[in-house]
Parts: sequence; structure tokens; C-alpha cells
Amino acid sequence: MDLEDASSLAQEPLSTKGIAYHMSSASQTRSSSPTVVLLIVLACQLMIVLDLSIVITALPKIQSTLGFSSAGLSWVQNAYTLAFGGLLLLGARAGDLLGRRRVFVAGIAIFTVASLLGGFAQSEWWLLAARVAQGVGAAIAAPSTLALLTQTFREGRERTRALSLYSAISGGGGSVGLVVGGMLTTWVSWRWGLFINVPIGIALIALAPRFLPETERRTGHFDFTGAATSTVGMTALVYGFVRAGADGWTNRGTIGSFVAAALLLAAFVLTERRAEQPIIPLHLFASRERSGAYAARILLIGGVFGMFFFLTQFFQDVEHFSALQAGVAFLPQTLVLFAMLLVVPRVVGRIGTTRLMAGGLVTALVGMTWLSRLSAGAHYFPHVALPLVILGIGIGAAFIPLTAAGLAGVDSADAGAASGLVNVAQQLGGSVGLGVLVSVFASASHTGATRHLAAATQRSRDLAGSIGAPLTASVVFMALALAVVLLVMRRPPSTAEVARIPETRMAEAREAA
Repeated sequence: MDLEDASSLAQEPLSTKGIAYHMSSASQTRSSSPTVVLLIVLACQLMIVLDLSIVITALPKIQSTLGFSSAGLSWVQNAYTLAFGGLLLLGARAGDLLGRRRVFVAGIAIFTVASLLGGFAQSEWWLLAARVAQGVGAAIAAPSTLALLTQTFREGRERTRALSLYSAISGGGGSVGLVVGGMLTTWVSWRWGLFINVPIGIALIALAPRFLPETERRTGHFDFTGAATSTVGMTALVYGFVRAGADGWTNRGTIGSFVAAALLLAAFVLTERRAEQPIIPLHLFASRERSGAYAARILLIGGVFGMFFFLTQFFQDVEHFSALQAGVAFLPQTLVLFAMLLVVPRVVGRIGTTRLMAGGLVTALVGMTWLSRLSAGAHYFPHVALPLVILGIGIGAAFIPLTAAGLAGVDSADAGAASGLVNVAQQLGGSVGLGVLVSVFASASHTGATRHLAAATQRSRDLAGSIGAPLTASVVFMALALAVVLLVMRRPPSTAEVARIPETRMAEAREAA
């Protein structure tokens, strides 16, 4: 309470109304503390980003503990990313209609409880159900974090600084997750990769009502049909690829999965065309530039995500790294990628987005091609470390221009949906890419994907002899992403247009990347 408030309180009668007014004023001042709001938002974002990568280095231990098959192990990641990506736009809509602080707290509560239950998992399905619930909680909470941040900080230097910190957490959190996951798995247990979310979540739930501002409720409709058909349809598509690797492309279950995916995704398009307030406005795809950016992002992420999945197992099962050593082994790529995310906004105006996207993808393609020649007995340096550095440079150069292209020419009314669609493309790209690469690996390996927990020596032989197949599939994904940029995105934004993009938009692009 400042001196003016104190003076007015002393002059007016000590009525209930007067006391209530000044208590409300003091409460509002406390609730809008920018520093505390920023710390809460950053802690939430770090927790969500960590959960995408913290289990990667724990995958071999999870497989040996719960008896996952090679194909089933991919669902430890896919269960989270499909639920997260599929419900992300619905979560953003919930925040707009019900109040962002209220929805934020609900999402964190679901995420925290799911993390606790996942840490106690005693079977495959127990862990997968917890991962789905984590994805639901993240999809509900994540959209409100950026909205609350932009609501708290005024446009200009303050907001740019806050968004830069937010972007740093988003970009560096992945590398932190790999190392932290390796530390916990090596020193304690893989279960603590999930348990670590619990104290953070409890602290956020306690602090949010005191310090986060609330937004008013609004009237509107939830596109539940669109959310359900898109999420289940993409899940059926990914399952079809995984099932094909296990049982063949002519298997009834494989064919049935692809048919179900086609029908559900067709129903999703029809629903969005008729919905009064669609979860994804289909006119966003009218631009070849934006559509190409979404497609290229899906392909690029698909190749990179699958590489992480197989390379961490190669490190531990073939090269006999500890989980911690496997996490540290990825640092050359992640640190270079993080550095590129800071450099690209400063040079994009001079190079141009088209050249930067194409050059980044060519560089990433070179790195992945080199990495695809990996085999047992290869030395970490140079056969792994140098390709990872090249990958980091290429991916970092391509991501921000791809994100800016996905937001280019969007009206202010559709800015939220377009930003959400960029994030959805990223999550679904990881799921679809991993499903395809698991199918490729299962077809190339000797034991097949249906066996539960083959002997360690046989699993090592399969990885040593067959890891080149999924990494080669990653090369194909990146080549297709490059083709989309060159052939589909005919009119990328010019250098002058990029220069006019507000600093906040570029910061949001770094965050989505």
C-alpha cells in the first residue's frame, strides 16, 4: 500500500466497504507482481519441457524394469506427445473461456498427480496411462503460461526480456532434461524423472492463486468433437505404423488402424468446416507458405525425435554408456542448437528466411547422413559428436524461420490458433516420426518388435546392426522437409517483411522452436 492509499484510508470512515476496497487494491498489487509471475511461468515451462526429454535417457531402464517391447517403448514418448499436441488448442480455448489462472492451476494439478502415479508404475499400461494424463495436464496448462506472461508485461522492452527468458528455458530445457534424466536414472532410479515434477507442481499450485492475475470468463463453445477426432485419428495413424513393424503391412490390425485414422481425420476436417468456433480454423491452411511451414516442421521434428529415441539406446546398450553419460553425449547438439536460437534473430534480416531455412535443412541433412553410418565400435569423437554439432547448427538455423513462416500473414484474431498450430505440428511430428522409425527398425532387426525384453546381448546386436535403418529414415524425413521448403513454400516472407516482425513475435517464434 503506497502513501496515497494510506492517506485516503485514514480520511475515510472505517466502513466495511472502505476496508474491502483497500484490501482488494493491495491484493491486486500483490497478484500482479511481474517478477513472481515470470518465475511461476518459467517454472511451469521448465517442468513441461523437461518432461519431453527427461525420460529419453531412462528408456533402456524403463524397458528392462517394465518389460516393454521395442515397439511398445516408443509409446512412453508418444502417449505424452499425442495427448499434449492433440489437446493443446482445446486447452488454449479453455483458458480463454474459463479464466487462464483457473485453467492453469487445473492443468498443473492433473500433471502433478499423473507424474506421481507414473513414478509408481508397475506395468506398461500403468505408465502409459500416466503419460497420457501428463499430456492432458500439459495441454491444459501450457497455453496459459505464454498468455499470462504477455498479459503481465507491456509490449516493448519488458515483454521482450520476459519472452527471451521464456525462450531460453524452452530451448535449453531439452538439454537439461537429458542430463537430469541421466543423473537421476544413474544415481537413484528412472522413477525420479517423474517424481521430480511433484514438488514443483505443488509449489506452483500454492503460488498461482496468490500471484497470478485472473482473466474474466467469456461465453463460447468447446469443439470437443474436433479435439477427439483429431487426437484419436493421429493416435490410430501412429499405431498403424508401429503395428506394421511388428506384424507386417498386410496384418488386419495394421490395415484397420490406417482405415480408422483416415475416417477419423476426414471426420475432423468435416467437423472443422461446420463448427461455429472450430479448434483449428481451416483457412489457416489456405496459404502455401503456412501449410508448407507446418508440413516441413512435422518432417524435421519427426526425423530429429526418432534419432534421439534410438541413439540413447545405442549409447547404453551397444556402447555401454551409463544413463548420465548418454545424456551428456547429446550436449554438443543441444548447446549448439540453443546458441543458434539466440544468433538467428540477429542475422535473419541479412540472409533472408528462404536461404536460412534451406541452408539450415541442407546442413541438418549432412549431419544426419553422416550419423546414419553409425555402427558398433564407432568412436564418439568424431563419428557421433561432430554429426551432432552439424545437426544442431542446421536445426537451429531452420527452426525460427520455419516458425515465422507458420505465423506469417495471420490476422490478429487467428494469431493464437496459428501459434498453437505450430506447437501442434511439433508434437505430432515427433509422434508420427517416431512411429515410422520404429516400424523401419522393427523390419530391419532380427528379433522383431513383438517380443518382450529380448536378452540384453541380442538387443545390443539388433541395435548395432540395425540402427542405420531408422537413422536413414531420419535422413529421408529431412530431405522431404527440404523439398517442401523449396517446392511448396513459393513465397516465403521477404527480408523487409521479417524486419517488420515485432520483437515479441520473434520471441514467440524462438519459444515455439
